[in-house]
Amino acid sequence: QVRLVESGGGAVQAGGSLRLSCVASSATYWMSWFRQASGKEREGVAAIDGGGRKYYADSVKGRFIISKDNAKNSLYLQMNSLKPEDTAMYYCAADYGFGSAGALRAQLYHSWGQGTQVTVSS
Repeated sequence: QVRLVESGGGAVQAGGSLRLSCVASSATYWMSWFRQASGKEREGVAAIDGGGRKYYADSVKGRFIISKDNAKNSLYLQMNSLKPEDTAMYYCAADYGFGSAGALRAQLYHSWGQGTQVTVSS
């Protein structure tokens, strides 16, 4: 398994921006962001594959941007125009061995970070 460490969470007002970072101990094909709000299931936010193709949940399209730096084994999530409903614990995840249909499916990922809290106030 890959060791993942997230950073960059915090509290921000609606309309603000935050940038999350995740450092991986080694490279994998899929690197993704998930989030879990209190009392809700973990949901996929954005994913990027080994070829740099990006996948987004409909709820964040046009607001969030996923990117990676292969040289640093690092993953980023630029979150703009944040809404109170974006409040959640955000997790970095990594894995390989499945196609694009699984990009935002949490049950397919075996390596997870500890999470970083994002709180958006209205």
